[in-house]
Amino acid sequence: MVDRWMDPEDLAVREIDPPPLREDAIRIAVRAAGCNFSDVLMAKGEYQVKPPFPFVPGGEVAGTVLEAGAGSPGWKPGDRVLTRCALGGFAEEVVVPARAAYRMPDTMSFEAGAALPTVYPTSYAALVWRAPLAAGETLLVHAAAGGVGRAAVQIGKAMGARVIATAGGPDKLEIARRAGADVLIDYRESDFVDHVLDETDGRGADVIYDPVGGETTDRSLRCIAWNGRLLVIGFASGTIPGIRLNRVLLKNISIVGVHWSAYPEREPARIGECFEGLFEMARRGGIDPLVSARYPLEEAGRALQALASRRTVGKIVLVP
Repeated sequence: MVDRWMDPEDLAVREIDPPPLREDAIRIAVRAAGCNFSDVLMAKGEYQVKPPFPFVPGGEVAGTVLEAGAGSPGWKPGDRVLTRCALGGFAEEVVVPARAAYRMPDTMSFEAGAALPTVYPTSYAALVWRAPLAAGETLLVHAAAGGVGRAAVQIGKAMGARVIATAGGPDKLEIARRAGADVLIDYRESDFVDHVLDETDGRGADVIYDPVGGETTDRSLRCIAWNGRLLVIGFASGTIPGIRLNRVLLKNISIVGVHWSAYPEREPARIGECFEGLFEMARRGGIDPLVSARYPLEEAGRALQALASRRTVGKIVLVP
């Protein structure tokens, strides 16, 4: 529980009353909770959302339904479920609106379910809805060992694309390879532009997935194909690029924004469609979230500390 702004290592487990069940909600027994960097920032008071004290962090949960409110038909105890909640995930129980919960496939582990609700929908919306990526096309994924990047590699392969992945160093490239990337480029060792053009016989990549921004975006426009689509996912480099529109015109390309977190407000009906699409990919073995470490709930502070060190790969989950 967070009762003051604190460093991750100061986070401690406490006994509190269970949250009340609302009519439009379900109560979930948490079997796994995903850790995100936003949880670190929220505990320190450095996140854009600052909940009133005290609060329980944690926004990604997988578990089983304990009970459903009177206004939440269709749910029964024992249903396997995942959800993206605002707060409260680092607990034994959490109450969430029934409309924000989704039934997990029986083949998906709770740990994998807790690793899915944020990064995979971002990449699904980008590649399935916003690009859209077609089978046989070439997809270039930057930062392919990161959360959304690895998800993009898997989803791209599940859609029948040839995937070129960039990452820094052999360890990260191995993560991209295991995710299914066909071509690996260490951007620290060589220019990815030349590699992409060589791998596509000078044509360039049909779709470019860019969570980096900065110079990476500018250079991506040098190796994008005619009618290509550049997906703007984020700016991990810390620099928001300016785009020269003459390049957009000359190659007939599209610059496409992807703002997944706005979908619940702007297009709420599509959220369920997204998760159903992801679950179908999971059933076919097309996607498999990488869970790199599991911590007991009592070690939530240590888990967030490991995440804050930025030395982790894949998802860290808490297991009550």
